[in-house]
Amino acid sequence: MREEEKKPTSKIRRILKQRWALSAIYIASAAIILAAAFLLQNSFDDSANDGKKDSAETGKNYDQPSVEVNSNLETIKMPVADADKTVIKKQFYDVNADEKAQEEALVFYNNRYEQNKGVDIAMEDGKSFDVKASLSGNVAKVQDDALLGNLIEVEHEDGVVTRYQSVKDIKVAVGDKVKQGQAIATAGKSQINEEAGVHVHFEIRKDNIALNPTDFVDKQASAIQSATETEGSTLDDSTEKEETPAVDESEKGTDLESGTDKEGSTPGEDSTEESDSLKDSLNQSN
Repeated sequence: MREEEKKPTSKIRRILKQRWALSAIYIASAAIILAAAFLLQNSFDDSANDGKKDSAETGKNYDQPSVEVNSNLETIKMPVADADKTVIKKQFYDVNADEKAQEEALVFYNNRYEQNKGVDIAMEDGKSFDVKASLSGNVAKVQDDALLGNLIEVEHEDGVVTRYQSVKDIKVAVGDKVKQGQAIATAGKSQINEEAGVHVHFEIRKDNIALNPTDFVDKQASAIQSATETEGSTLDDSTEKEETPAVDESEKGTDLESGTDKEGSTPGEDSTEESDSLKDSLNQSN
């Protein structure tokens, strides 16, 4: 009986004495360890993927609001790469500005004076430059227009629109999403303001009411909403129309063909009567 009990043990000992025995044991052990590690890794990966899937499903309905909030918190920038190297050729027409500032903000074209609804920006050296998106948004309009020098409109949240005129080499199309600082065109020229040379006409509008862009540069886009709610009736309601009320040169009392006005003075003289007449005409048009 004892000899039979010793037989299995003897066989194991004989096997272990073989040269290949230990190597086989090591290989088998390593295989078992690797298989266990592989199974554990797959288990962790499946858990992580399930977590990501659940997270995506939970947050998928909130993608759009997230974009809106981030965009609304952007700081409004001038539509150029380096604002320090620019000059403003013509300022925004402000109904609350003094008489001289208002006259300087009038655009004269085709014997008519138009109120400037934005700012005309050019480089100090007069050279062309890339026009950048002032805010992130969606391109709503791209229009070829020789008079305005072509036009791009970008829509933002809360009824805010930025407009870029007098541009060429347009790089965007309707429906494109643009990021702040993205080049959307190149500065060009326009017939309506030839004296500005190579420039971009930049506007900010809230519910189709033109606002002074310089009032909001380096401020968050949400400041536009706050300003319009606070100021309310002080905004220039006449800008709600696409066609700006204009003053005919004949109403100002100037005979363009003869080169002299009806009072006998030459156009361009800085006289009190001429300023008063221009102011009265503007009030009538508003």
